[in-house]
Amino acid sequence: DIEALEMCDPTDAPSPAELQEDACAAEAAALAVEGIGQVQSASAGYGRRQVHLAASNGFSGGYWRSSRSRSCVAIAGTGLEMERDYDGDSRTFQSELRGAAEIGRRAAARALERQNPRRPKTGAYPVLFDERIAASLVGHLIAAANGAAVARGASWLRGALGEDVLPKGLSLVEDPHRPRIAGSRPFDAEGLPTQARALVEDGVLTGYTLDLANARKLGMAPTGNAARGTSGGPSPTPWNLALTQGDRSRQELIAQMGSGLVVTSMIGATINPNTGDYSRGAAGFWVENGEVAYPVSGVTIAGNLRDMLRRVTPANDARGWLSRVVPSLLVEGLTLAGE
Repeated sequence: DIEALEMCDPTDAPSPAELQEDACAAEAAALAVEGIGQVQSASAGYGRRQVHLAASNGFSGGYWRSSRSRSCVAIAGTGLEMERDYDGDSRTFQSELRGAAEIGRRAAARALERQNPRRPKTGAYPVLFDERIAASLVGHLIAAANGAAVARGASWLRGALGEDVLPKGLSLVEDPHRPRIAGSRPFDAEGLPTQARALVEDGVLTGYTLDLANARKLGMAPTGNAARGTSGGPSPTPWNLALTQGDRSRQELIAQMGSGLVVTSMIGATINPNTGDYSRGAAGFWVENGEVAYPVSGVTIAGNLRDMLRRVTPANDARGWLSRVVPSLLVEGLTLAGE
């Protein structure tokens, strides 16, 4: 039932002038906050498109899709002391989108919080990946479970079906039939029906993400995960994902850390696809005695993804309207390179 997925907002599209007003409102709200010297960017967007697929096997089907977004990047400080941060929202239905002024104020507040950062001493510490960037950690797991990478032999999850990849009790569920979510779709790019399934169940890897070609290479059944553009062939891609949430808040996880790092943004990445060795630049906030003490910038986090993911502790703060519903994630004992 394509209509039940509610992939397209039936209300009238905003005019270019209305989108400009949104962007200006976000910019003005950020600049009105004391300490914000400039706004790097403020934007508002709308898109509506029709998708139709016809294949040589006789399949033919299509649907409409819409999207609406607002965002703002604010800068605090001057000269070499400038810090920036952002806020934004993207929805299928315009009526659910957060207000432009709220987004501008939140971007400003986040930029101000990052002023005067320091670098902690090098060592092994617990690291809390904030909900805004925690999905990137799960994204590395999804990339390793991609059928194309597994078929090439370039995945640290090759041959890992049936093995523990997350702590017991945690599952990673794919559901392409969630109404009003950007990753929802009734069929994939090869005309196969999409379906809900658990990629990881109770901590155990149960399957890969497969299109027809890579399923044949691996001697497996396709999973309805083919994606394509207008200029290339299909490739396996996951749809909506949700990680099991925990029973504690982000603040409660911070309180149990003792000393450690809350990561709110990341820069660059060095990931070994064969071994899962992981290294990324990071910024965020240092925690002392279970409380946020000061902002941090210019540190590097290092570990091994297979070990890291098996000892994650999830919070309960995931945003349910995203296509990747992942809460803040606490990982014990990562190596930080600071001073």
